[in-house]
Amino acid sequence: MSLERAREWLKKWDMDKRILEFDTSSATVELAAQAVGCEPARIAKSLSFKIGETPVLIVTAGDRKIDNHKYKETFSAKAKMLTADEAAELVGHAVGGVCPFGVREGVEVYLDESLRRFESVYPACGSANSAIELTMEELEQTSAYLKWVDVCKEI
Repeated sequence: MSLERAREWLKKWDMDKRILEFDTSSATVELAAQAVGCEPARIAKSLSFKIGETPVLIVTAGDRKIDNHKYKETFSAKAKMLTADEAAELVGHAVGGVCPFGVREGVEVYLDESLRRFESVYPACGSANSAIELTMEELEQTSAYLKWVDVCKEI
């Protein structure tokens, strides 16, 4: 189960008990914002792509979307999102719960600059009804990210 993999991953930093689980869905930015009681921009959504054969996650603010030009400049490839089946298989989390915690080996994680304007954000935790509040330092620590990128624009 994806939530359990995220929980095990976060246990390394003693953050597993901070996972929030909801009775309602938090599978979209809007639903997650309602569930945690914050503005949608503070939801850290994890978008899944494929560059060549490498699965890539870009964690971005909830009020941003990928800027194709910036993405291509940064990764030297066209932005190609994974299908729901590919995300579950290659990343290890189903769409609605995709997060940078406990991903499959070989997945590259990047954090988008759009997150830096917040003291804390709420990424999912592997299921469509979970989240965790993390500071930027905690997100960096727990996400096994490679680097910060600037590949988004406002919605």
